[in-house]
Amino acid sequence: MKLSTANGQRHRARNGCTDVHAPASATKPVRPATISAHQVRPGRDRRYRRQSCTGVVFGSECAVAGKSLDLRTDKPHSARIYDYLLGGKDNYPADQQAAAKVEQAVPNARKVARANRDFMHRAARYAAEAGIGQFLDIGTGIPTAPNLHQVVQEVNPAARIVYVDNDPLVLAHARALMTGTPEGSTGYINADLTEPETILSAPALTDTLDPGVPTALSLIAIAHFVPGDIIYDAVATLLDALAPGSYLAMTHLTAEIDPEGVAGTVATYTQSGIAMQPRSRDEFERFFTGLEPVEPGTVPLHRWRPRMDQPAAYDYTLPLYAAVGRKPALA
Repeated sequence: MKLSTANGQRHRARNGCTDVHAPASATKPVRPATISAHQVRPGRDRRYRRQSCTGVVFGSECAVAGKSLDLRTDKPHSARIYDYLLGGKDNYPADQQAAAKVEQAVPNARKVARANRDFMHRAARYAAEAGIGQFLDIGTGIPTAPNLHQVVQEVNPAARIVYVDNDPLVLAHARALMTGTPEGSTGYINADLTEPETILSAPALTDTLDPGVPTALSLIAIAHFVPGDIIYDAVATLLDALAPGSYLAMTHLTAEIDPEGVAGTVATYTQSGIAMQPRSRDEFERFFTGLEPVEPGTVPLHRWRPRMDQPAAYDYTLPLYAAVGRKPALA
């Protein structure tokens, strides 16, 4: 697989870079070293167990495509906190300490993280089984197997996926996402959700996705990191650019389900320098204006079309709304 860059050049997926677990307290200069680390966590399918990428590391920085990316490990990072709650290993003491505070506020925080990931899998599979062959995933985060492209390419090996994130840490791991089926295609864009025009004009998107074909837009636990109303315009711009028959799958933090726990979570992230804004059901459904809701509509994320094998004990208080909507055909 190949990745289009801003200057039109293409780099093979394996020329990536990864974070390494050096102690955050290290102060001595570190001699550059080429490293290799497994980026995708073991899953049930052995095909996803041995994906790796390489790069050059300078202390807490990682060089990708000639650029030095500051991967600060002494401050909590939203992607690494989420990775820790999912049981991943791409996190550091600062992230673990912040995650511990989140768990104090929301004892089911690990279940929330897993349920959020499970919803992404179910929604992506739903869209793929409905005939969608293109996917745009914004706010990708650290790779955790199975990734979205692995889920949908099990249904349709020719599916095409573009991942978007503006996070240096995720960029360092991005090449682990560039491992799809021979029939399909994957791309990565370094861009911000609040700058949809940059996303829509990126070569990695225009080279991978057909604007005339329905696309599934995935915004999983990302919009609550954007305060204010700018996020509504950004999502609307993205949806306007998608063909009729496209889907929006989304999850969002809300204080309506667990006010005290969510308040503690927001306080922890805010103290860590990470903005976070929970939204009400009405505010969440505003993102779906003009879309046809897919049953069961807006629900706590673990109640959206749960798997038949999902145990009853899974029904905890999970303070995120989830929904899927379809862009109607032209009249």
